[in-house]
Amino acid sequence: MISSLRLQDFRCFRSLDLTAPEAGVVLTGDNAQGKTSILESICMLVRLHSPRTHRIAAMARIGTPGFGIAGDPWGQERKVRHSRDGLLLETDGESQPSQTGYLADGGLVVWMGNEDLDLIRGPGEGRRRFLDFLGAQVDASYRRSWARYRRALRAKNALLKDGRPRDAEIASYEEILVEHGENLMAIRARLVEELSPLAAAAQHAVSGKDEPLTLRYLPASGPSLRDSILQARERETRLRQSVVGPHRDDLELRLHGVPASEFASEGQQRTIALALKLAQGALLEQRGGKLPIYLMDDIFGELDPGRRNALMRHLPAGAQKWITTTHLGWLEETPALAELSRITVSGGAIS
Repeated sequence: MISSLRLQDFRCFRSLDLTAPEAGVVLTGDNAQGKTSILESICMLVRLHSPRTHRIAAMARIGTPGFGIAGDPWGQERKVRHSRDGLLLETDGESQPSQTGYLADGGLVVWMGNEDLDLIRGPGEGRRRFLDFLGAQVDASYRRSWARYRRALRAKNALLKDGRPRDAEIASYEEILVEHGENLMAIRARLVEELSPLAAAAQHAVSGKDEPLTLRYLPASGPSLRDSILQARERETRLRQSVVGPHRDDLELRLHGVPASEFASEGQQRTIALALKLAQGALLEQRGGKLPIYLMDDIFGELDPGRRNALMRHLPAGAQKWITTTHLGWLEETPALAELSRITVSGGAIS
């Protein structure tokens, strides 16, 4: 899926030229040496998304004005450059005027990391990001609706904070919120419906036990977003912020019929997090017609051999896997990983 990756002034790397086999690689080394940054660069190259920051400029090496990423995902030569002038995108030597155009025929990615535990333990924001990352990859309208919804939401909140009567202006932004918010809600509802059986199957496969996992979409508004906004108007004026809409949605996770955040053990929560990401990958394959790349950041050291091997058996055999770890002591216990090529990362260099 990716056979070559090149970086310039990205994170701790002054430069990097890496070749990867079809099956993938295991990146080893101490913490803070650049392993996760390599995975982040792939996510940025393929999806223009970083799981570590919302600020693109933060990915540039300290003291430099920008960065460059290049590679050949799915046989296309792609380049992402960031400078003071913004983001410059290329596909097979042709400039892409928009992120939408760049992503239209791009690849798919699943990111798996220790922070995935927050999907179960943390606030709704993390679960919304999970749905957003999936929605943006499987439905072209999702990314557009989410961008326009956020812009209108910021504008409306600014007017609410102003404190002066701005009803007509607020109403105009609410029309945008309703139009794009309803699209987001409809897509999220379909995604959760399709994810549910895939996550339940993955939970059973990785745990090796009959642990029924159920997912339920919890929209922050009622059946009609327009009616919910009208009903909340007095409260929003008092609080000076928007209180209903997709930016307040959540995803309910239950194990054995009870909330996973409250009653699942840490081991069960880790398995649920894996099941969600495996379900995400399966749905990407179904909807996108191609296997995603699996970027797996330091997750195997926290799993027992049984769960590691079950996870690898559940992953698509033909998918490329990029894996980071600080030690290799567990690797020989996982035959499917022992055969992957290994690259050592140290101080922003590889060997």
